[in-house]
Amino acid sequence: MPELPEVEVVRRGLADFTTGRTIDAVEVLHPRPVRRHLAGPDDFAAILKGQTFAAPARRGKYLWLPLQSGDAVLAHLGMSGQFRVQPVGAPDDKHLRIRIRFADDRGEIRFLDQRMFGGLSYSEGGAELPGEIAHIARDPFDPLFDDELFVTAIRRKKTGVKRALLDQTLVSGVGNIYADEALWRAKLHYAKATETLKPLQARELLGHARAVMGEALAVGGTSFDALYVNVNGESGYFERGLAVYGQEGSPCPRDGRPIRREAFMNRSSFRCPKCQPVPRHARW
Repeated sequence: MPELPEVEVVRRGLADFTTGRTIDAVEVLHPRPVRRHLAGPDDFAAILKGQTFAAPARRGKYLWLPLQSGDAVLAHLGMSGQFRVQPVGAPDDKHLRIRIRFADDRGEIRFLDQRMFGGLSYSEGGAELPGEIAHIARDPFDPLFDDELFVTAIRRKKTGVKRALLDQTLVSGVGNIYADEALWRAKLHYAKATETLKPLQARELLGHARAVMGEALAVGGTSFDALYVNVNGESGYFERGLAVYGQEGSPCPRDGRPIRREAFMNRSSFRCPKCQPVPRHARW
């Protein structure tokens, strides 16, 4: 699933195209992507007609399109949801689910979703922060993110450090890819017990997470396949900079040992067995 860098790339692409534009019509080509709008596809289209977008916003992995009315369109990208910017009259994209046309002729927004785990929903009063995601913590790029509060909170938890990084109520935006990369940079095993982290270790881990996501953002995020692209259909290039994630059998860039892939929370974790050894106190 897209993590903070990938979602931020999409947000920036939408910002240049949606801010201040008025919706002329919405076409829902499949009901599943608007399943969270209980009044149905026709109501979803009708309630958006004539509304004007403000600047898109993001918290962690979550993206929403505020409306000048004070409401918002909350986007759930899921595993394969994509926004595309296309000229009016361009051939329909494969897996097109929702089309948003504007009152001017500067192109349209299309929501594509191959697997249809994602979708759009209408959030009343959600322009500043949709209530549906109010429980999500701030992310490390949020100006109001409190580093010391994070350090205190993660050390109070009794879990493995990677589980803590993936807890979106503790810190948002970090997923499997960037958790593995940050842990490798910090020389920490994913099962290290959070209560054994020293304050300096917790600060350094947060710093590595922020740094690796910043590096990924600078090159458009990480794309392993066509399921993640930006609004122009272009892939990100951070896959080339990954040290451990997806690198099973490749030499560790630090000490040359083959990277291991291990089962973790119904997915995989990647680590170097030498510089990320199993800790004495582990929480699996």
